[in-house]
Amino acid sequence: MRSWVDGYERAWRSPGTGALAELFTEDATYQQSPYREPVRGLPAIAAMWEAERTGPDEDFRMTSEPVALDGDTAVVRVEVTYGEPTRQQYRDLWIIRFAGDGRCRAFEEWPFWPEKSYRPD
Repeated sequence: MRSWVDGYERAWRSPGTGALAELFTEDATYQQSPYREPVRGLPAIAAMWEAERTGPDEDFRMTSEPVALDGDTAVVRVEVTYGEPTRQQYRDLWIIRFAGDGRCRAFEEWPFWPEKSYRPD
């Protein structure tokens, strides 16, 4: 689990999306928040990845802590701080379901931002 999370961070910091094939299966799903429709398939994940980040030189700090591991499913607490000084920060729970080869077959994020409501309006 730890090596997968480290690989995710390395991929985010690397140009292009080639490293994603080492992290996600060809038919993986990536759900950016609990109520969003998942992005399906490695090409769609790569397109979303490029659209969501500023670029590989984006200034951020990321820390992570495993919360649970049960069979092929892991839960990881992640905190990301963008910029110096901080311009954006969030805490996130990742639910990662692994395929037999160690790549992710289903990824689900539960992001939380400071000063935002956690209740539906």
